[in-house]
Amino acid sequence: MTSPSSPEFVPEPTVVVDAVTKWFGQKVAVSNISCSFGPGVSGLLGPNGAGKTTLLRMLVALALPSEGSVTVLGNNLRRKYQNYRDVGLVPEDDAVYGSLTARQYVEYAARLLRLRDVADASASAIDLVDMGYAADRTIGGFSKGMRQRTKVAAALVHRPGILVLDEPLNGTDPVQRANLISLFRRLGDEGTTVIVSSHILEEIERMTDRVIAMVDGKLAAAGDVAAIRRAMTDIPYRVEIHTDGARRLAAALISIEGIRGLDVDEQALHIETEDLLALGARLAPVARDLDVRITSFRPEDESLESVFRYLVTGR
Repeated sequence: MTSPSSPEFVPEPTVVVDAVTKWFGQKVAVSNISCSFGPGVSGLLGPNGAGKTTLLRMLVALALPSEGSVTVLGNNLRRKYQNYRDVGLVPEDDAVYGSLTARQYVEYAARLLRLRDVADASASAIDLVDMGYAADRTIGGFSKGMRQRTKVAAALVHRPGILVLDEPLNGTDPVQRANLISLFRRLGDEGTTVIVSSHILEEIERMTDRVIAMVDGKLAAAGDVAAIRRAMTDIPYRVEIHTDGARRLAAALISIEGIRGLDVDEQALHIETEDLLALGARLAPVARDLDVRITSFRPEDESLESVFRYLVTGR
């Protein structure tokens, strides 16, 4: 296993993935991944087919690694099944019983977990996802977003310490999406280990700073977005500067060490540089000497979207 000080690991893990590989026949779905998850929200990011769902299924022991191991609270779930009570899962599959009402579905989950007060626990979970108004309607008549929220309620009915979410926001409208994101963040702040998979970059960026990125079944990057971007030392930074003297400023900055490219359009100056600190140190005095006014200085490539584009396509 890689050193625990590496960004793919957390100091107090509840879930540990150790050199895990999973293949199906000749297809390798997950290849030699090591990482860990702990309290708070961690985003599992990757394009469709990256191996995210396969990894999540191994985290909850619905699939077994071909090589390596997964432990939850220090145990193998298949060997210590009692730890299943500490885990809640929202699968990507739309696996709900359409003939049941939302309340019956959540209560069914509560009975499987042998909760003492099934009705109270179920009502509380339904309220968490704002489904009280439809709790006694059958799931078969629900929209995709309503079914998603019902699945989340069932996963939360026993208030698990570990919550695994596979594309949980699929089909939700903007209000539902915002409410679920707020719920997941609140659970993470309260100490729940929330592991959420998505191929929608904006969703992950709104939920967490910590990202585990997968590409082609392999670990592509880990850590917070800014740290991942800083580690890409072979890719120059892109900066957008709004100024009333873009062409004069460009001419003065071209000789600064580390500048790889300059482009001026009608509204801004765009710079590619290997050394962001050197550019920042020189920019103010050069602008002052030229008597030009800078109204904004904005990195163009430190969003999750741009970082992920670098990881997947190399720009």
